Amino acid sequence: MAYRIAGIDVHKKKLAVVVVDVEVDDEYQFERRWFGSNPEQLQRLAEWLIEQRVEEGVMESTAQYWKPLWSALERYWKPSCQNREGAGKMSGTLHLAQALSNRGRRGRKKDFRDAERLVKRLVSQELILSFVPDTQQRLWRTHAQGINGRGTKSVCRINWRPCWKKRISNYPVWSRICWGSVRVVCCMR
Repeated sequence: MAYRIAGIDVHKKKLAVVVVDVEVDDEYQFERRWFGSNPEQLQRLAEWLIEQRVEEGVMESTAQYWKPLWSALERYWKPSCQNREGAGKMSGTLHLAQALSNRGRRGRKKDFRDAERLVKRLVSQELILSFVPDTQQRLWRTHAQGINGRGTKSVCRINWRPCWKKRISNYPVWSRICWGSVRVVCCMR
């Protein structure tokens, strides 16, 4: 039975995605695709991974760009992968690799080669993986940082608005909130 793994090289505006069956004895045959990083493209990526019957996914932790991708795959790909008939215990598993553990040779950067290297190093267990807490814990961590990053006992000042907006600018990524519809009434003490 085929066991397919996806490797994703993450950039700000695009994603280089490769899918390979790692149960073959021959050399790996990679399927390659480009996807954008906007929400519609991320949903198309998740649908394509479902269509390809991918069991595991691995991506590089590039700045903050991996967070929306992780969130989209958790939302669209992971549940259908885990509920599929004959799903194994690793089905729907996402891995976040530290960038230094996937470093290639010096020279020109090749996006698909980087994604292929991610898969090969995941299979050979050479990657250093990062811990990513579950969704609820990530939301609580973001919330507990408070308005200005000093915990929940923060006191608002006259110029709270710029600091507050800057501090939680990544909050909508995890919770899918549109800040245009939210108005702050009071602050915590």
